[in-house]
Amino acid sequence: MQLRQKQLAAAISLVVVLAASVQFAAGKKKPAPDAPQMDEHKRAVHALNRVTFGPRPGEIERVEVIGVDKWIDQQLYPERINDSALDSRLAPLRTLRMDSREMVENFPPEPVIKGIAEGKLSLPRDPMKRAVYDAQLEKYEEKRERKQAAANDQTPPADSSAKQNVMSEDEINKRRYERELAKLNSDEILSLPADQRMQAILRLRPEAQIALVSLLKGPKRDQLTDGMNPEQRETVLALNNPQQVVNEELLQGKILRATYSERQLQEVLTDFWFNHFNVFIGKGADRYLVTSYERDVIRPRVLGKFEDLLVATAQSPAMLFYLDNWLSVGPNSDVANGIPKRPNQWNQRARIIRPPRQTAKSKRNGLNENYGRELMELHTLGVNGGYTQKDVTEVARVLTGWTLKQPREGGGFTFDERMHEPGEKVVLGHRIKSNGEKEGREVLHLLAHHPSTAKFICTKLAMRFVADNPPPALVDRMSQTFLKKDGDIREVLKTMLRSPEFWSPDAYRAKVKTPLEFAASALRASGAEITDAMPIARQLQNMGMQLYGMQPPTGYSMKADTWVNSSALLGRMNFALGLTAGKFKGVQVEAGKIMPSPANAAPVEPEQTLQVLENSLLAADISKQTHETIVSQLHDPRINPRPAGDTKNPPQAAAETATIEGLLLGSPEFQRR
Repeated sequence: MQLRQKQLAAAISLVVVLAASVQFAAGKKKPAPDAPQMDEHKRAVHALNRVTFGPRPGEIERVEVIGVDKWIDQQLYPERINDSALDSRLAPLRTLRMDSREMVENFPPEPVIKGIAEGKLSLPRDPMKRAVYDAQLEKYEEKRERKQAAANDQTPPADSSAKQNVMSEDEINKRRYERELAKLNSDEILSLPADQRMQAILRLRPEAQIALVSLLKGPKRDQLTDGMNPEQRETVLALNNPQQVVNEELLQGKILRATYSERQLQEVLTDFWFNHFNVFIGKGADRYLVTSYERDVIRPRVLGKFEDLLVATAQSPAMLFYLDNWLSVGPNSDVANGIPKRPNQWNQRARIIRPPRQTAKSKRNGLNENYGRELMELHTLGVNGGYTQKDVTEVARVLTGWTLKQPREGGGFTFDERMHEPGEKVVLGHRIKSNGEKEGREVLHLLAHHPSTAKFICTKLAMRFVADNPPPALVDRMSQTFLKKDGDIREVLKTMLRSPEFWSPDAYRAKVKTPLEFAASALRASGAEITDAMPIARQLQNMGMQLYGMQPPTGYSMKADTWVNSSALLGRMNFALGLTAGKFKGVQVEAGKIMPSPANAAPVEPEQTLQVLENSLLAADISKQTHETIVSQLHDPRINPRPAGDTKNPPQAAAETATIEGLLLGSPEFQRR
């Protein structure tokens, strides 16, 4: 099957890429408000493609029975939708329910381990938590000793060949842990029942624990945590890398929500607003802050008032840390002028504000404009929103003192009057009186209700749901709703979802899916059963969309031209073929599951299978060129060895069906929504 997949991909990839180029170009037409509207079937398909991450088997018919408009109204009120099936899938991912302090406590980052090594913090008493700490202390001390040894030996290698013989830290660690693993009877440990296996691992020395977790591969690695409860499994994985447990569970949660949540509009909007208020998970403390940011700040407010969402993001530890506003100090503040804290306040803030011996060049003594700039350019007014550099500086002055309590330990937002720039400020021509923390709320209120913000936000929403270049008339009507309804996002969406532009035939399958939208829609359409979503997360990274991994505050583009190129399209085809062929461990797609024929029916001709799957996966929206390309490959004996009329080889027929599913999921038509 693997050879056949390679032959098929090689034979068809160029043709599909060429077909895709034509189809994507056609998909860039602007919706015409006076065009004839869609029939009810197409309306159901269109609604599912735009309001959700894509239809699941049989869902188009279900939406038609409910009624498209009624179904959309249900999605606009997610709190009324039962999502308990998703909750059961998320239950093993314990970090998704932890606050940032709990995550730091259970999965300690290096600053916490350093604090313990220096005697400033205490080890936990719980044996499983203690094991994680002991393992990280072992790694920390080894790293520290190696650095000290390197510092004591300043003699450089004599020549370049000697430099090449110096092993990297990773190579040294690997060899060390390989020696540790060789001392263990790992097979005996793996053969134990889950609880006994856990106890056996806890009895090992830290070096042996790390070796066991980091070096076992394949089936043995799976066997290591097989049958364990979530806490045991997380503990074992955290022995090697606690931070990775937190991040991987966040990635898995996003993929599971996109695939299985019944509250699809809420999940689509959570992705939209996270991208709009982007935070990069790879920056320091944000590795532990992003989970709460998405769960507690973004998701509950995606259909509420824009101002509430704006204030929540402005005060979120993840955003304050990401754009450095927690470090911003007013040039004329007490901190900048070296005025000591009052005795009753000093201990409370000592871990955030250093004593006044800082120099003028210190980050903490400077005004930081990062957040003020992005607040206006990316979060509210837009790049052409009518603000000046002077406004950026004034907003930055207003927001001095909006800082954090112990961010690397999961602390939350606080306002520090000593960091705040005193005096009046002028933002967009409005005078802001000196009023401490309330100055920031006043500026956020001003920005949230500005006409430029209404236009910018509504343009982005229309870009996500309607067209890459949304009709100005639609954006104007949405903006009017935004201003009239106090920034009510649900009301703005109602204006858009009931507009003739949204339902124009020219809008049908005219938007190119981002890699996340493509992967999630393929998982939903194929009825995939996911027990481990990490292979999907890695595939998304390969397709250029690492989840939570966009470093600039701009977020990922929603426009087609970012994602449409030969390499990207071939990558999507390979993903689709790999998915249906069962190449992704932890993701199972049952060949023919979406076929409406009885389970015991005899295999049919490949062209009949193709026709049925075109209806199931694409609602028959397939071009003649794509259909004929797939048919020609199915009749090529080098690719499809099953002779025409052979109905006596069910395994071969199942493999054939899986291949057809993969080709359709990778087709130009499926890549559009």
